[in-house]
Amino acid sequence: CLANMADRLAQIYGTEQDKVNCPFYYKVGACRHGDRCSRLHNRPTFSQTLLLSHMYQGPPPEMTETGYQVDPQKEASHFEEFYEEVFDELSNFGKVEELNICENLGDHMLGNVYVKFRHEEEAEKALLALNGRFYAGRLIVAEYSPVTDFREARCRQFEENTCARGGHCNFMHLKRPTKELLKKLGMDRKEDDRARGGGGFGGGGGGG
Repeated sequence: CLANMADRLAQIYGTEQDKVNCPFYYKVGACRHGDRCSRLHNRPTFSQTLLLSHMYQGPPPEMTETGYQVDPQKEASHFEEFYEEVFDELSNFGKVEELNICENLGDHMLGNVYVKFRHEEEAEKALLALNGRFYAGRLIVAEYSPVTDFREARCRQFEENTCARGGHCNFMHLKRPTKELLKKLGMDRKEDDRARGGGGFGGGGGGG
């Protein structure tokens, strides 16, 4: 009957069994196939979560005796400064519940920043304010994300140091801020559910 069919569709929505809707876009908010995907990307018209596409950029590699490399200490310092600056800016729009930064290498996830606000209205304020602005000289591209439960989006194998796909995994590999920074920002209460994620914000039309 129709009721049973509706229940079945609701149960498989966003799973591999769903042949209509893309499970990766539903769970992760990004799909390696992009607009060429054979399944639907149901873009939300409202959400608590925003995706700031490719916003995070690590420091450039430097020439060393063994070739071009990124200094781990400089990279950690660069990330912490980025995380704090972005958190402070986003907090102007409402209560930031999660701030997650991907370290995946795939084109569809590289440098992606996800921010989850407590209320949808706060996310809407941030979306309207950020689009058209610049960070570190690059245009900010913000959109609503379907992801509200990052436990489903994160790669558990990565967190256990066992992910065989490395940076090209299609689940989130999240950068971790230090406990000290999380405590400073008041985010240490849910640290286990958090994630790790220079520049400066600029207004629309400028190079910031």
